[in-house]
Amino acid sequence: MELLPTVWFAVIAVLWTGYLFLEGFDFGVGMHILFSARTETQRRVMLNAIGPIWDGNEVWLITAVGATFAAFPLWYASLFSALYLPLVVVLLALIFRAVAIEFRGKGSSRRWTRGWDVALGLGSLVASFGIGATLALTTTGLPIDANGDRVGGAFAWLNGYALLGGLAFVGFSLVHGAAFLALKTEGEVRIGARSFAGRAGLMALVPLAVWVLAVQLQRGSLTSWILVLPMLGAAAVAWRATRVGREGWSFVGFGGFLVAGMAAIFLASYPVVLPSTIDPRFDLTVATASSSPYTLGVMSIVACLGIPLVLAYQGWTYWVFRKRIGAAQIPQAHPVTAAVRPRP
Repeated sequence: MELLPTVWFAVIAVLWTGYLFLEGFDFGVGMHILFSARTETQRRVMLNAIGPIWDGNEVWLITAVGATFAAFPLWYASLFSALYLPLVVVLLALIFRAVAIEFRGKGSSRRWTRGWDVALGLGSLVASFGIGATLALTTTGLPIDANGDRVGGAFAWLNGYALLGGLAFVGFSLVHGAAFLALKTEGEVRIGARSFAGRAGLMALVPLAVWVLAVQLQRGSLTSWILVLPMLGAAAVAWRATRVGREGWSFVGFGGFLVAGMAAIFLASYPVVLPSTIDPRFDLTVATASSSPYTLGVMSIVACLGIPLVLAYQGWTYWVFRKRIGAAQIPQAHPVTAAVRPRP
């Protein structure tokens, strides 16, 4: 197995894991704004908790998709063509979510804010479900032929693994978002988020754990099976920390559960990047789906220069906006009167 395709498979695995970690709590907060917040002040506290960072977190999705397109064009083509319909829905959900965050504060009526709350919550729910389903299918298989084309109709991808992956990321996002709110806010929002993480934390992680175990049973190696142990240990740390009010450790524990679980999944999948459920001979691997060595070499140089800058900038952003936020920092809502130019 050549070195550069393997390196770029690992890079893409890291990018997807980083996206799930960072955007996971963004999606979770979006869903909590719709389903958990009881007052307008609580919703504004939640929204302001992710306000400075949510769009930076989405850079990881763009980078992961772009790296897949450049490093493994056959993987990209087969996966995105086979899942064209659900990915269009995911794209629309991401658009509605982004617009909702930006437009929610542009009006003061109850109908206006509630409408954008629904767009934000449902957009977060649909996007997280679709992304989880996509990653589950790329690790468990799609009905593709020798040319990498989907066999079957528009819903040939819909199976139990797709539902499992969608539920896995939705569940993780809900509990990870609650852990983030407990860490980043104060007052009623903090108490409610910590209570939710304590009550539903372990249950919400079950679909992700089942996904990890399903991949291990299919293609797991000794190394990937070993990673299941720190995954379970991280879940125990998160649950215990939540129960005793150690919010920082709770957030790290839930995040560690995801990181260890995704590492086990990608390690078990290697060297296959997209299995075929029709015939194992049609599997796409890091060797058969990768770009030329020259392309991968140029990408490696660019990545060595660009990735540290992105990490440094994003780390600086989180440091600047590290303090907690509560109702005391939320000003009273007030109507904005548009300026009218007087008639001459």
